[in-house]
Amino acid sequence: MDWDKLRIFHAVADAGSLTHAGDKLNLSQSAVSRQIRGLEESLNATLFHRHARGLILTEQGELLFDATSAMSKRLDTASARIRDSEEEVFGELRVTTTTGFGTLWLAPRLPKLYEQYPDLKIDLMLEERVLDLPMREADVAIRMKEPSQADLIRKKLMTIRMCLYATPDYLKANDTPAVIEDIEDHRLICQNTDSNQVGSGRNLVQHLMTYDIRSLLTVNNYYGVLQGVLNNLGIGVLPDYVTEDFPDLVQVLPDLESADVPVFLAYPEELRHSQRVSAFKDFVQEEIITYRKQLREKQKF
Repeated sequence: MDWDKLRIFHAVADAGSLTHAGDKLNLSQSAVSRQIRGLEESLNATLFHRHARGLILTEQGELLFDATSAMSKRLDTASARIRDSEEEVFGELRVTTTTGFGTLWLAPRLPKLYEQYPDLKIDLMLEERVLDLPMREADVAIRMKEPSQADLIRKKLMTIRMCLYATPDYLKANDTPAVIEDIEDHRLICQNTDSNQVGSGRNLVQHLMTYDIRSLLTVNNYYGVLQGVLNNLGIGVLPDYVTEDFPDLVQVLPDLESADVPVFLAYPEELRHSQRVSAFKDFVQEEIITYRKQLREKQKF
């Protein structure tokens, strides 16, 4: 099969449109259409169903798209490894993690990484959906549970817990709860139990909901919960690492915590020798070590 036609077919299948594929490939719609017809003739098969809203792959088209997707993945990996210098760190690194961890812990620390590697280009993808690393949806992932995908190198970074926090101003105005029943007299800020979040955090919120909470604010990520807490709206359920950057927060009912939540870093086996991945991994591990030292020092007092 003609490699150029396969490349154009993959772009059309991915875009679902001759026009959009042509824009991406810098080709006219008629040129793209000719290439697709030529490929269909060489295979003696129909690859697309045409309709008013765009193109849909036929069964034969799906088979070919699976093959070109695998080829694209392998080419991306080869390209990444070729671009990686043995002595320098540069180029794009696609990192995925949860919205909470990405906004509250990772993003504030990235200036240190850029100081070391000013030519690095990080594409930070914050979402609860678990991206497919072997299919190169991302290069590196930091997740709140051990990844289950095969062919991944994984390393446990740390363990966190979900706890209750409030500002000193809020507690001064509303009194500090002494026992869990006192939570009923406060506004609780948390993620909705139906939202996508770590199981331990959901379990803690479900436990708190068994009490007659006076007022409630639910947000679909921990960044929003933190903003509510910082603006003195109530007592929030937050990961314990927020105290590193917001040391004035007061832990409420310190005996009430979630179960341990493991934090893992993972990347494809194929990127084992990537200088960009190694630089990012080393940076995160160094930041975790610093965090642990600060935590131990705080616990002494």
